[in-house]
Amino acid sequence: QVQLQESGPGLAKPSQTLSLTCSVSNASITTNDYVWSWIRQPPGRGLEWMGAIRWSGSTYYTPSLESRTAISRDTSKNQFTLQLMSVTPEDTAVYYCARRFNWTEDYWGQGTQVTVSS
Repeated sequence: QVQLQESGPGLAKPSQTLSLTCSVSNASITTNDYVWSWIRQPPGRGLEWMGAIRWSGSTYYTPSLESRTAISRDTSKNQFTLQLMSVTPEDTAVYYCARRFNWTEDYWGQGTQVTVSS
């Protein structure tokens, strides 16, 4: 069973950079054809797919967030990281990491609440 676990601060101040890490167990983030995603859900709204990193290390992002989002990885720790820059209260959400295969997220972390407030 693939397991994913998000970690990071639950609170950020406006204009800061938010950094979240996803630790993966029972699967390698370098295995061919698997993609590792970040998704968020603001309060009262639907899921928003943010971006992903492929098994090769290349990344792609949703256009609306591309200018302030960066996803990277540490293969020695089997982790991948989301950085979201210049956050505002609109970035308050539950953030999830997930594995994507054939354009579908098949395994998800439990999610972590992030609140942006001064």
